[in-house]
Amino acid sequence: MVAASGNTPIHLLATLLLRRGAGLVGFADLAEIPAHIRQGLPRAVSIAVPLNPHVIAGIRHGPTREYLAEYHRANALLGELAQAAVDALCRGGFRVAYGTATVAGVEFGQYDTPLPHKTVATRAGLGWIGRCALLVTERYGSAVRLMTVLTDAPLDTAAPVNDSRCGECVACVQACPGQAITGGLWRAGLPREAMVDADACYRTTRQFAPAIGAEPSIGICGACIAACPWTQRYIRAASGGMRDET
Repeated sequence: MVAASGNTPIHLLATLLLRRGAGLVGFADLAEIPAHIRQGLPRAVSIAVPLNPHVIAGIRHGPTREYLAEYHRANALLGELAQAAVDALCRGGFRVAYGTATVAGVEFGQYDTPLPHKTVATRAGLGWIGRCALLVTERYGSAVRLMTVLTDAPLDTAAPVNDSRCGECVACVQACPGQAITGGLWRAGLPREAMVDADACYRTTRQFAPAIGAEPSIGICGACIAACPWTQRYIRAASGGMRDET
């Protein structure tokens, strides 16, 4: 096995990241994605940081100041974890590339990124895309924030997830305050527009900014995250199995 640093074998990279606060770590084979989109690097490390379940339990009816703070905390931790992965891989002589966690401060009509973190996460076997166009994981539901590190390291990649596990569930559709979720059932390659009206989401989330003390360009909501049954299971587990009544 190739070494990623003097005393951290590459197969222990996931362990390193989990010990530093990641909730899930997966390795993805990106061979099916055009080379220019993945910067010519064939594999990726997908990192998920879970959001505080008690904070998520409080946003069923709209975002809170606590949720905004948790959003920023998770993004900061993702930056630290990505840097830790980059440092370990670079010490092993591997090429790397990474950006930042996706943020809500975008311009109207400009929502696309060349290689979404959630796409890489499905390739790394971490979960599937829900009707709300967010990643859904078995352990945390959709209460996660994501980061990607591209590399040419010989990672032991996972089997990709290509189909939804949402079944007939439409909880996120019903919970969306902007009626932005159109309800399409995801499969690999399905465009976001078949699931979510991004403009409607943008308009709705910006309305919450003043009440939670967010920058005008920052729009977050979270209603679909909190409503997801997989998220609800995460909240109940964190509460000792007590039923969530929010």
